[in-house]
Amino acid sequence: MKKLCLILLVIITLNENAFAQLKMPAIFSDNMVLQQRTDVAFWGNAKPGEQVEVKGSWSEKSIRVKADMQGKWLLKLPTPGAGGPFTVTVEAAETKKFKNVLIGEVWICSGQSNMEMPMQGWPNQPVDGSLEAIKGANYPSIRLFTVEKKVAFSPQTALKGTWLVCSPNSVAAFSATAYYFGRQLHERLKVPIGLIHSSWGGTIAEAWTGKEALQTMGDFDKELNRIDSINRFASAVLSRDSLNEAIWSRALTDRKDTYAKDNTYLNWPLMEVPAFWENKGLADFDGIVWFKRSVDIPQAWKGKPLKLSLGLIDDFDYTYFNGELIDSTVKGLTWIMDREYTIPGELVKEGSNTITVKIIDNGGNGGMYGKKEQMILYPADGKKAEGIRLSGDWRYKVAATKPKVMMDEQPNQPSVLYNGMLAPLIPYAIRGAIWYQGESNVGRAKQYLTLFPLMINNWREAWGRGDFPFYFVQIAPFKYAGDAIDAAALRDAQRRTLKKVAGTGMAITLDIGNPHNIHPANKEEVGKRLALWALNKTYQEKTVIYSGPVYKGFKVKKRKVLVYFENTSGKLDSKNKALTNFELLDGDGEWKPAVGEIEGDIVVVVSDQVDAPKGVRYAYYDAAQASLFGSNGLPASSFSSEPLD
Repeated sequence: MKKLCLILLVIITLNENAFAQLKMPAIFSDNMVLQQRTDVAFWGNAKPGEQVEVKGSWSEKSIRVKADMQGKWLLKLPTPGAGGPFTVTVEAAETKKFKNVLIGEVWICSGQSNMEMPMQGWPNQPVDGSLEAIKGANYPSIRLFTVEKKVAFSPQTALKGTWLVCSPNSVAAFSATAYYFGRQLHERLKVPIGLIHSSWGGTIAEAWTGKEALQTMGDFDKELNRIDSINRFASAVLSRDSLNEAIWSRALTDRKDTYAKDNTYLNWPLMEVPAFWENKGLADFDGIVWFKRSVDIPQAWKGKPLKLSLGLIDDFDYTYFNGELIDSTVKGLTWIMDREYTIPGELVKEGSNTITVKIIDNGGNGGMYGKKEQMILYPADGKKAEGIRLSGDWRYKVAATKPKVMMDEQPNQPSVLYNGMLAPLIPYAIRGAIWYQGESNVGRAKQYLTLFPLMINNWREAWGRGDFPFYFVQIAPFKYAGDAIDAAALRDAQRRTLKKVAGTGMAITLDIGNPHNIHPANKEEVGKRLALWALNKTYQEKTVIYSGPVYKGFKVKKRKVLVYFENTSGKLDSKNKALTNFELLDGDGEWKPAVGEIEGDIVVVVSDQVDAPKGVRYAYYDAAQASLFGSNGLPASSFSSEPLD
């Protein structure tokens, strides 16, 4: 009995010590920046009922609060104007002292890969001028905090990261857009700047939006209900998912080329390509599918190297010719890369030859989905026009199905990044937020017009700091697939958000994108354009011109359309080039090419194919680039006068 009592006493003592430990989120560390001239929230855990005291070295006054019955505590400490360095002391049963603390302007920097893209760039995707910029990044009054990536199925309180003093070493891996934004503010305002970077490449806006907010839309209820179920049965779900993950991993690592050499493929079913296989009988399918077809090679091609063009494939592929692997594309953003492979001459024979493509799809759509004219086999020293067309029927065989993972830690699920990468920051005092995202919501522009404002207001409500400034980047021109308008429509949803949500601003990038690279290299200009909005609107520097022209409305005068804009600075400009990419809507609902001419601060648009115009649009294609600018040199936003479909 004495032994048992001793064990219980030890357990009680350990539990008391655990409660007694003063814990605070990682956002509180040495080198942090606190928002100036406000009440800054400090919070954490201590022993239930224990008094916690917080004091900044800039004042003799301290703030006290008692931890609640769960040990949680929160208080607000008044801050003075910009300055430092200071220390902040937090006392309970133990003491924490944060050193080298600055007071200035704090901004959240979030979004997907174009916000995540670091100063040092990525392989084969550089950031313009970054080498010199990194070398010169000695700004001890700029502080950098990067939130470690985390998927969570309920709002979290803990996060990983630490505040770093801006230097060549620390800035290299930090968000380029965020750094250039912060540097511009620091050089103009002469105050410390704190940048909290929380982004994840390829992510959707709904992942960054809280559950309760998303439920007001209804669009994501099925996924949100699944996430609730996961939370209730987490242990069982994890066990099942671990088994399924092991099965899928074995399928992915299987390098056997059995189907590449299979001569019984004529028994496989047929599928017409190019197309997503979800539209051709494999609905809601993720996994591995082999495609195969034969081609008749003329005698003149025998023994000569050939070029194999397959267009776009989602996601990864291994491609074979006559049973031999010739090439593969298995890394990076493969779904936006045209497949152009070379077939060695020694594999090429006269008569019947076989092409085999193993496609691995991890999620979303799958298959060979480019243009028909892209799919062609031709001599390496010849012309595509002389080649063999490969579109049409291919034989296919499903080799493996990717198991549906319940507790899926991929980030593109509603609310999971809000839970894991934003909730732990709330209510850390901030001035505002910058945002660079939208590419992963292309194709859902109408929904984005509701979702994006919802996300902004969700953040504002959660932070409880009023309608803080929210400045975002309009996605740049990029050739997603052909001359589609899905991305242009998304850009228009972003433009319309300016009217829907007060306190927002949009950096237009129609002139600094790269139609062939979804990650444009000129991040310095992006950061500067975001800073222009902040300088004018947030910091009241009214001489700063913050935006290029934004569509306001139009008026029809017989066959002409007069287009009006805001933010023209009194004059429009085409930089001595012809205006391009204007179109007019005719009475049958079709868009026709049109010509635009600048007359002061309006554009007069006319088309010889439209007698009675019903609408007007500009640069309304995915890869369309700017031809219209304000007198300040900033580009006009693309637009359509018509509602989003």
